[in-house]
Amino acid sequence: MRTMTRYTNASLARWFIILCSLWIVGCSSAYYGAWEKLGKHKRDLLKDNVEAARDEQAEAQEQFKDALTRLKELHDFDGGELEETYNALNDDYEECVDRADDVKSRIRKVDTVAEDLFEEWSTEIELISNAKFKADSSKKLRETRGKYGKLHSSMVRSEQRMDKVLVKFQDHVLYLKHNLNAQAIGGLDAEVVSIENDVQKLIADMTASIKEADAFISTL
Repeated sequence: MRTMTRYTNASLARWFIILCSLWIVGCSSAYYGAWEKLGKHKRDLLKDNVEAARDEQAEAQEQFKDALTRLKELHDFDGGELEETYNALNDDYEECVDRADDVKSRIRKVDTVAEDLFEEWSTEIELISNAKFKADSSKKLRETRGKYGKLHSSMVRSEQRMDKVLVKFQDHVLYLKHNLNAQAIGGLDAEVVSIENDVQKLIADMTASIKEADAFISTL
C-alpha cells in the first residue's frame, strides 16, 4: 500500500511539474489538454483560480492588518529595543509584498483562463445549429461575462489599493531605517493615520472582491 501511494504521489508530482512548465512557456492548448486528461476543463480551472484568488486576498488582508498593528506599536514605543521592533515591522512589510505578489499573479491567471473560456464558449456557440439552444447559450455567455466583469473590476481595484498602501509602507519603513530614534518616530503620527485609513479602505475593497468571487463561483 505504501509503495502504491508513493508511486501515486510521484505521478501527481510529475503531472504538476509538467502543467506548471506548460503554463510558463505559454503553451495554452497543451496546458488545457493536459488538465482535460485529468478531468478538469476551463470552467473548472476558472473556478479553482477564482477560489484561490479569493483565499489569497483574505490572507493578504490579514498580513496588511498585522503590518499596520506593528507600525502602530512602533509609534507607541515607550522603551525597550527600538531596532528589534523596527526589524519586526520590516519583516511584516516584506511579507505584505510577498502576499501582494501572490494576489497579482493569481489575478493574471484568473484573467487568462476566463478569456480563454469565453473565447472557446463563443466559438462553440457558432457550431450549434438549434436556434433555441444557440440563443440560450449566447445569453448565458453574456451573463457570465457580465458577472466576471464585476469580479475583475473589484480585483483590479483591490490590486491598485494594495500598491498604494505598499508605497506608503515602504516610504515609512525606509525613513525609519534612516532615522531610528524616538524623536523621528514621534514626528510621523500623521503619516500613521494616513496609512491606517488606506489599509482600512484596502480591507473594504478586498472584502468586496471576496464577496464578488463567491457570487461568481456560485454561477459556475
